[in-house]
Amino acid sequence: MNTDFADRPGPLVTAAEIAKLANVTRAAVSNWRKRYPDFPAPASGVGRTARFALADVEAWLNSQGKTDDGPSPEVLLWQALRARYGDDLVEAVADVADELTTGNSSGLGPDSRAKVHEMARDSSPNEVVDALLARVLASPSRAGAEPMSTPRLTAAVLRFAGPARGKVFDPACGVGSLLLACRGSDEVTLFGQELDPNAARLAACRATLGGGPQVTIRVGDSLRDDQWPDLRADLVVCETPVNASDWGRDELLLDRRWEFGVPTRAESELAWLQHCYAHVAPGGRAVVVMPASAAYRKAGRRIRAELVRRGVLTQVVALPGGMVPSHQQPVQLWSLTRPTDGELVGSHVRMIDLSDHAPGDTLEPDTAHTVDVPAIDLLDEEVDLTPGRYVAAARIDHLADYEAARAAVASRLAELETLLPTITAGPGSLDSAAIKIADLARAGLVEVSGDAVTSTSDRLDTDYLAGFARSAANIKQATSSSGTFRVDVRGARIPQMSIADQRAYGAAFRRLDEFERSVTELARWSRRAVELARDGLARGALRPGPDTAD
Repeated sequence: MNTDFADRPGPLVTAAEIAKLANVTRAAVSNWRKRYPDFPAPASGVGRTARFALADVEAWLNSQGKTDDGPSPEVLLWQALRARYGDDLVEAVADVADELTTGNSSGLGPDSRAKVHEMARDSSPNEVVDALLARVLASPSRAGAEPMSTPRLTAAVLRFAGPARGKVFDPACGVGSLLLACRGSDEVTLFGQELDPNAARLAACRATLGGGPQVTIRVGDSLRDDQWPDLRADLVVCETPVNASDWGRDELLLDRRWEFGVPTRAESELAWLQHCYAHVAPGGRAVVVMPASAAYRKAGRRIRAELVRRGVLTQVVALPGGMVPSHQQPVQLWSLTRPTDGELVGSHVRMIDLSDHAPGDTLEPDTAHTVDVPAIDLLDEEVDLTPGRYVAAARIDHLADYEAARAAVASRLAELETLLPTITAGPGSLDSAAIKIADLARAGLVEVSGDAVTSTSDRLDTDYLAGFARSAANIKQATSSSGTFRVDVRGARIPQMSIADQRAYGAAFRRLDEFERSVTELARWSRRAVELARDGLARGALRPGPDTAD
């Protein structure tokens, strides 16, 4: 591959790459683009796809004195907070938020206070707090993450709660993530209560920094010491504390909130659920995060039955795992509605099963994931409210699904024979004249995104690049000496050859990729056919055909 580098355009970089180059956050780069008129304009793309000329970016960073080989202010601040506060991470972020709100936090040292204000100047106070909260959630020990709702869970609750109006209440608001996410309009007034004083303080600071509707947060144990006894809200949202054996059952046996039954000591989540419902105004609703086991545990059967029988429970949504910071188990959203006087209660409960969705999938349910179950069908000996149980039963047509899976297996088998390319003996080695992808990227001939490399020149074939980048030799180089696998496609070495030869190799690699995908599909459809056949035969939905006889 004999090429002349003199006429090549300079390399382009993304906003994320600029952040790494300057040792700052993505938010800081976004803020620079807004605040500084002389910040380089994108050389290509717009918004998230914008790319900037590296030479222009480096010149601007140098002119602004923003190039520094040391750690970013955010990293230095996080290290200082961990050293000062240990595992009390929520208190640490609360002190940071106090400093940004009042300018007078007694908990922070002088150096940390200076770093906080430096970060706020480069981005915004809200972005500083959000960045630190993201680090708390990502912390390996998860210490202090209990009173925090993840962004994914917050988005799920908002999706199924619908637009917030009037009074919104969260009786276990933690650092305020769920509650503050309901600040959609000036028509909303927010109320919260939290047991942890530092979490409540942080939530209040976040409300002040974010502006918008009025927010009032009080400290206390919501079950034992309800600070809002007379509040009736249009919407109640809550991520219930889990596995709280000492929730006050003995002293609260005669409490009026248990209108569906007194929960056992092991059913603290059903106590929180009824507490939430007690604060719902007529015509209002509650969306409560519940562990999946609350839908079927024997101890809570009577309370579940009353919720269904009285038409209060309107919807149960099974969410994927990984929605909460403390564990990877799936959780559910239970929707409750308090009917107005004279209103007919619902006769069905909508079941939505999203438990098999991947982390990045949309939370928009389709007909295959949703079924309306008559209340009478739920009121059996178990009163099992697990959505998957009803969604699966409603959507499986064993015979049609089995025939479709069987046909897909036959199709993939016929396809496989044609996909493997014809390959002949090669020269033995292609290492004599190789070039790193990093060199091609610096020359502007390729774009690298994660572990993917794409040609930007008619002198390079993308399939040829990808095929050699994924070779055993290059993958071995991407494995550290400790055995930890990391993808570093920039270090891959690509043999030099003519564009015609590149295209021939690229076509072979492409056929191999198609073969690999087809094999994966064959395995998936084969498993599906076996599962459907076994289940259908066992249930009586299918019976053996004539070709199965001995």
